[in-house]
Amino acid sequence: MKQLNREQKIHYILRIASAMCFIGHGAFGIITKEIWCNYFAVFGIGRSTAYTLMPYLGSIDILLGISILFYPTRAAAGWLVMWGTVTALCRPLSGEPFAEFIERAGNFGAPLALLVLSGGFKRNLKEWFIKITPNYSPSANTFRQLEICLRIAVFLLMAGHGWLNLLEKKSLVAQYTSLGFSNTTITAHVVGIIEIVAAFMLLTKPFRPVVFAFFAWKMVSELFYPHWELFEWIERGGSYGCLLALWLTLKRTPVRVYHAAMG
Repeated sequence: MKQLNREQKIHYILRIASAMCFIGHGAFGIITKEIWCNYFAVFGIGRSTAYTLMPYLGSIDILLGISILFYPTRAAAGWLVMWGTVTALCRPLSGEPFAEFIERAGNFGAPLALLVLSGGFKRNLKEWFIKITPNYSPSANTFRQLEICLRIAVFLLMAGHGWLNLLEKKSLVAQYTSLGFSNTTITAHVVGIIEIVAAFMLLTKPFRPVVFAFFAWKMVSELFYPHWELFEWIERGGSYGCLLALWLTLKRTPVRVYHAAMG
């Protein structure tokens, strides 16, 4: 079996990450997660109608997640970027902290990075519905754009999560309680400061060992949600995918990429 090159690995990582995000998100629609009623209310939709609509929207999310996994198109990826942004924005619009929006940057960041790697946005409508295949040799400019996209997405999701720790989000505090920490407030604040510092480091000067360390941190820490652990973990696939894709992107020889990108 032919070994995948770095660009192909990133392509598949972003596809799987995007699929995980929307399959996990769709599962909550099927389950009819109660808090979603708040997000429907942003659009003036009542509680009863919200519960009726949830399984339908959840099913669409799952179908789109499966499509991006097995037959990815720019149209599907573009929709996931837009839908991921809208659903994340519903959180602050419904009264939750703005950090809830930026913490979900992986939801729209992973499909956006997939679009960038695949050549970006196309003017020809037909090209939006053709299957996206792994780019065997993207241009230096494309690769540079991909790195910028991933660095911004990773910065947002890490900074957002750190911010939520500083705000002592109940579900995060519950995690630390379940893990046996006696002073969960201090724990949340320490973790929050570390994540925010790391966010700025990953944005301005990302070192591969640090990126991989936080990829592992996200993969493990998201397992400890007190309710619906598996679905919560799957839904955050965009976060893991962006971090892992950035780690692989940085392995490319910087001098060759940057100099070529500068022309």
